[in-house]
Amino acid sequence: MDAARKSIFPIADDSWESIAVREMAASDKEQAISQLQSWNLHVFARRVINDDTGEMGNPILPSDVIFVEPPVKA
Repeated sequence: MDAARKSIFPIADDSWESIAVREMAASDKEQAISQLQSWNLHVFARRVINDDTGEMGNPILPSDVIFVEPPVKA
């Protein structure tokens, strides 16, 4: 069986930045955020209107699976 891609479940109020800092501390923060977003398009592409501000966003939910490493090459 192939090795599973490393992933996490976010904690309450996690953001791309907080996940990058916690899970990819050895990487440049901005680069880590960009990589996380590209590896997790299923979350990053989701757009939701914030009821408080009326602005569009892409919240990370505690039930989301967040990949913290790139896809495994075939």
